Amino acid sequence: MSDVQAPRFEATLTDKYQNTVPAAVRKVLDLRKRDKVAYVIRGGQVILEKAEPEDSQVDPVVQAFLGFLEREMVTNPQRLKAFGGETTRRAAELTDGVEVDLDAPLDDE
Repeated sequence: MSDVQAPRFEATLTDKYQNTVPAAVRKVLDLRKRDKVAYVIRGGQVILEKAEPEDSQVDPVVQAFLGFLEREMVTNPQRLKAFGGETTRRAAELTDGVEVDLDAPLDDE
């Protein structure tokens, strides 16, 4: 396995502890002027994320699960497997005829 490093970008703090988000980071997060950012502390790391509007916050349980998945992918990338073959065939079989409107509101169930 190679030791490929993740891209790293630095910024300097001003006397008021402010800085400019590097252009590459703004592009990845799709940040625009006046957008809000969130600092997420996980262990000894701080992750910068684009803050979502209050009304579209992810359920805390879902957020915790997504955090778990993220940590697993970073910590154990060798466990990632390609999705295809029999798994793809089985997923297609299970969802055959199922129609989903991604814009429809969710039921309370």
